[in-house]
Amino acid sequence: MEILWTIVVGFIVGVIAKFLHPGRENMGFIVTTLLGIAGSFLAGYIGQALGWYHAGQGAGFIGSIVGAFILLLIYGFVKGKAAS
Repeated sequence: MEILWTIVVGFIVGVIAKFLHPGRENMGFIVTTLLGIAGSFLAGYIGQALGWYHAGQGAGFIGSIVGAFILLLIYGFVKGKAAS
């Protein structure tokens, strides 16, 4: 059940990050979910390692959105470079 919850939260985080990102990214459901999950892991690892918050705190959800947004920016930058 924990894996299902991670996928659902990852999708929500990915959608919020895509909503906040300027421009349009042509990403499907699976890539959006993977973006959110990766952002959650990135923010969770960094935030907990630096002692900013602990697992289960509300700041972790916000950090997950920020992490997914950063990954989306990196993805857009790399995709833009590859197209040039």
